[in-house]
Amino acid sequence: VGNGAGLGDADAHVTNLLLFGFLQSRNTCNFHQELKALGQELPVGPDADHEDELQTDGSRASRQYRGRREADSESLEEVIQQIAQRLAVAGDEMDRRIQARAVNRLIAQLGDRSLTAEGRRRCLAAALREVMQTCPPDLEQEKATLILTMLLAKKVADYKPSLLRVIFHTAVDFINQNLLPYVRDLIRNQD
Repeated sequence: VGNGAGLGDADAHVTNLLLFGFLQSRNTCNFHQELKALGQELPVGPDADHEDELQTDGSRASRQYRGRREADSESLEEVIQQIAQRLAVAGDEMDRRIQARAVNRLIAQLGDRSLTAEGRRRCLAAALREVMQTCPPDLEQEKATLILTMLLAKKVADYKPSLLRVIFHTAVDFINQNLLPYVRDLIRNQD
């Protein structure tokens, strides 16, 4: 379990895309407008703010290089989208195992505006511990934790769409701090 130290822009981008793709993959949600708005706020890539990239010799990256990097980024985004869809399908089976009281408790806790980011992550972790008890014992723990984290985010947003941004960022932070090596392996094994 990592602590998220040294998290790069690329890692944060991957996690954002993974959770966003998971939430997008199912049309049966009450938070379409909020998700659309969130999608417009998320950066398009780890280098989104850089028009040109400065090279070690002081020159700027060529358009050909940037074009290749953009193509690589698009293929990475496609891979992440495919992974998100597969996880969502696996999550459909686990979805019914999540009890409403765990979701309602998490909604109430996340509605507390005085709660810090760390406090929100602790609340999510507690909800995860509770719902992990309902997981099939043969399911890999990291996979179950990732799917259940994203399912909890979906359920919170579905029950209370105004909390989408809060639960999205909380879940992304939790995944980055606890499951990043597993997410990297998923992507690496997809190629």
